[in-house]
This record gives sequence, structure tokens and C-alpha cells, in this order.
Amino acid sequence: MSKKVWLSIGVTLLLVLIGVIFSVDYWVANETKHQLYSDINKIPKNKVGLLLGTAKFSNKNEINTFYQYRIDAAVALFKAGKIDYILVSGDNSTKYYNEPVTMRKDLIARGIPANRIFLDYAGLRTLDSILRCRDIFGEDHITIISQQFHNERALFIATIKR
Repeated sequence: MSKKVWLSIGVTLLLVLIGVIFSVDYWVANETKHQLYSDINKIPKNKVGLLLGTAKFSNKNEINTFYQYRIDAAVALFKAGKIDYILVSGDNSTKYYNEPVTMRKDLIARGIPANRIFLDYAGLRTLDSILRCRDIFGEDHITIISQQFHNERALFIATIKR
């Protein structure tokens, strides 16, 4: 086959792949949009808020805004009475890196009582966090605390894993 034919096949496959990626993203966003909230007054009350882990610092050794916004949201939800407990799920794959403990310290510093915070050290992936929340901690009606794009994925996973 000529280079033109191979180039044409390659471009076609690339366009198909891009179309599939956008279609799946649209599907996930559309399936979960009725479960996402940006107004704290509209969020239903749940016993547990699942705070999904992330690194506290960015590569530039600055506070990671994803981290800060998740802590802020967890504190706001707790203080508004929308959640009673916070389950912090994250990575602690080395003795020098521990997302749940770091997040717990910052939550306590912001006024969340230590006895209202539980740690899940095995939340290495969103899927792990969702499944462990249900299977290990016995919670299946929760408020997921993260950014919108992450919440969409977590809610989608939770829905298909029932």
C-alpha cells in the first residue's frame, strides 16, 4: 500500500478514537449530571462524605488547588450539617507519602473533630475508594467530595458497580 493509503487509514483511526473519547466523556457527564451539586443548600444530607485523596503540593511545591478545594468543600459540608462523618480515602504507598493522614491533619486544623474523620489507606484509585466505601466501611449513600470531573467519574463507577 502507498503512503497516502496508510496516512488516510491513520487519520481515520485517529478521528474515530477522538470521537469515541468525546462520546464516552459525554455519556459519563450526562449520566451523572442530576447527581452533581454546586449549591451547598441543595446537596442532600448523607451520614458520610467520601473525601477523595490527592497530593497536597504541586510539582512547584505550592499548595495543589485541587487539594485545597477538596478540604474547603469537606469543611463546608460538615459545618453546614450536610455530612456527619468524613471518610478520607487516598494513597499512602510509601512511608513518606500519606494522603489520608495529611488531609486528616488539615481537616482537624480547620475545626473538624478527630472522632468524625475516618481514614481509608487503600484508596489508590477512584474505583478502590468507591468499592471500599461500600464493601469495607458499609456505606452506599454518600456524598463524594472532589472536583466535578472527578465526581462524574466516581458517580459513574458507583452506579455501574451496584
